[in-house]
Amino acid sequence: MSSVCILTDSTAQFPRPSFPGRHLIKAIPMHVYLNHSSDEANSELKVEDLPATIRGKEVPSIVAPTVEEFRQTYLSLGKTYNEIVVLPISSHLSSTLLNAQVAAAQIQGRLAVQIIDSQTTSVGLGYLAQLAAEAAARQASLSEIEHLVRGQIPHIYSIFCIPGLTYIFRAGFIDYSQAMVGEMLNLFPIFTLEDGHLTPLEKVRNLRHLTDYLQEFLDEFTDLSQISVIQPVPALAHEGKSLREHATMSFPKASFNETPINLPLASLFGPRSLSVFAIETLDPKQK
Repeated sequence: MSSVCILTDSTAQFPRPSFPGRHLIKAIPMHVYLNHSSDEANSELKVEDLPATIRGKEVPSIVAPTVEEFRQTYLSLGKTYNEIVVLPISSHLSSTLLNAQVAAAQIQGRLAVQIIDSQTTSVGLGYLAQLAAEAAARQASLSEIEHLVRGQIPHIYSIFCIPGLTYIFRAGFIDYSQAMVGEMLNLFPIFTLEDGHLTPLEKVRNLRHLTDYLQEFLDEFTDLSQISVIQPVPALAHEGKSLREHATMSFPKASFNETPINLPLASLFGPRSLSVFAIETLDPKQK
């Protein structure tokens, strides 16, 4: 059995349900609250339950695992594993990484914990966790896994269409006037994760222009190993089909998948958010 396990958080999404080392991945849950209810009251909460906009409504919120939750998770995993690679959501999107670091400092000397800022989330985060787990299953060392993961982070690209701008206003990413004007005009604002920061790129006025923009985004690449579309709720069937056809024609060797947005991500960006992840082919020398 490997001495290394991979700890990520529940924003991670895995298009492939099984792969070598899958059993080595553990996930610490993010807390999602609606109307300030407890975790227990929200245990049956679904993405469909979230409002499209939170103007004048109680705010769905996503709260990072606490320092104590990380500490207890480390100690529990330490009964089985000697080393832990922690891969949380980008430090610029959540305090998850900071809490993981504080908890690791509290148990220093008792367990080897290596924390890496993924600078991504969703499928990007799941891909990094998968990469680390596959390496751990091959008995790679902690330093080798860290080197592999850090080398791949710059090759994960993503864009997000976030119509529910009031969600990211409440999260502190944009100001109130931007959110209100964007929602009232029914715009489709597009963002990217640049070094882990949510960065505005463009605003388009309709779904046809959004589809064109997403295709142009993919056309910027020459060699992709994976293309993932995170569908909003409700899903965009026609636009998804157009993007799938374009992606499979342009990158026939790439793995293409569509995945519904999960609850933690929908609580952060809104349930109507759509995102596309493009992952460049890993250099064989890095494997």
